[in-house]
Amino acid sequence: MVEYNTDTLDATFAALADPTRRAILEKLAEGEHTVSELALPFDMSLAAVSKHIQLLTRANLISQHKKGRVRQCRLEPEAFEAAVNWIEHYRDFWTEKFTALEVFLENEAKNSNTKPKQRKRKK
Repeated sequence: MVEYNTDTLDATFAALADPTRRAILEKLAEGEHTVSELALPFDMSLAAVSKHIQLLTRANLISQHKKGRVRQCRLEPEAFEAAVNWIEHYRDFWTEKFTALEVFLENEAKNSNTKPKQRKRKK
């Protein structure tokens, strides 16, 4: 069994659960942006966007640094590795299970086609 840091996975998936935070991450995939730039497309206060950014920062999905008087945000792609590895593990697990089920069903179909069918006798 592969072990994962539950706290890290919980924080990552909680951060990814919100569409606003996912949109912020998509914007940061293009490159660094200020908090104000990230807030532009949203119909919410700068303080509300800042709370989303704080949650993303606590989940280590983004980092922030000051450039003069402005806070810049940057995506931290390596922070997604734990979630990707967890998803990959279960994708492999379910692929294996579905492949075994497919083989089983194919064998059952072959066996049922090769056995002579018994007719019911009329009384």
